[in-house]
Amino acid sequence: MRRLTVVQLLPALHSGGVERSTLEIAAALVAAGHRAIVVSAGGRLVEPLLASGAEHLTLDIGRKSLWTLRHVRTLRNLLAGTGADIVHARSRLPAWLGLYAVRNLPAATRPHWVTTVHGLNSPSRYSAVMTSGERVICVSNTVREFVLTHYPSVPAERLQVIPRGVDVAQFPRVGRQDRRPRLAVDAQHPALAGDAPLLLLPGRGTRLKGHGHALTLLAGLHAAGVPAKLWMPGTREPGRERYVDELEAQARSLGVADAVLMTPPTSRIAEAYAASDLVLQLSDKPEAFGRTVVESLSVGRPVLGWNHGGVGELLQHLQPSGAVPLGDADALLARALQLLAQPPALPSRIPFTLQAMQRDTLQLYTSLAG
Repeated sequence: MRRLTVVQLLPALHSGGVERSTLEIAAALVAAGHRAIVVSAGGRLVEPLLASGAEHLTLDIGRKSLWTLRHVRTLRNLLAGTGADIVHARSRLPAWLGLYAVRNLPAATRPHWVTTVHGLNSPSRYSAVMTSGERVICVSNTVREFVLTHYPSVPAERLQVIPRGVDVAQFPRVGRQDRRPRLAVDAQHPALAGDAPLLLLPGRGTRLKGHGHALTLLAGLHAAGVPAKLWMPGTREPGRERYVDELEAQARSLGVADAVLMTPPTSRIAEAYAASDLVLQLSDKPEAFGRTVVESLSVGRPVLGWNHGGVGELLQHLQPSGAVPLGDADALLARALQLLAQPPALPSRIPFTLQAMQRDTLQLYTSLAG
């Protein structure tokens, strides 16, 4: 197998699922003996990218400005100079620039064009560029159906579902009787200490993540005689102060303020899952995949979430008891009581692994390059 040069395009390397997937594929390319190049405006993830043996070229291809179009020529020269075999775009504006750059190269040396639809963006001509690849990677069947519905001109054979995956080494199974993770979390956050069931809702402090549903659920559990506690890591971040104030006011009005803890994101998320009795995924907006579901189940903790989007797809496949109709607060409370009283049997093996995602993506690259 000849050595490939694969160039991935995205706005920046700060944080997030798209950025994480970019680093994971770059590391897999290097490990397989290929050359991995990432083009972005940079960010804190550049250092771990370089540590994996990949290369980074700084180019601000994600800034929404007419001035950004000047980067098309730079990008074209970069692709020609590196002898790129594959160009893989992961975000809309970088994809437009990359598409123009690739099309301006001679046909004989033109790299293959790959795109990934990471999210369920509002259908538009601007978003349609993510379906322009010779191969269009969909991170779930939910995304594939979304593309087929809203972009019917895209041939179905160009779509390939490659789910995002969890690194089971970073999210190892922890027995339910193992109290060490809970004790560690209690030591760090004394407000969570005790024997009460712990609910976990990880996610950014945005209204779409469903924190309000979690607070209503907590109040319902208390009314039913279950003195649960709720931890929501990720809510407290710069710029989210007004939203946190709203949540705190809601918690007070529901009478559960003393049982709720809102913190910045935790760097020990696997331990947070293991310390919990039930993990919540209550995003009002359907998600493309729902990494929280597979991470939690990998650790061995049940999930409760709305039955829509990628979250509903994963729950139906891996833990059907955790899926409830979107917005049905009564069903959510009834299912939470059931799952806490009698934890369900969980899959012993999670099929959505990091290794499977890396393997299938590299196979796509090599098949395109012949």
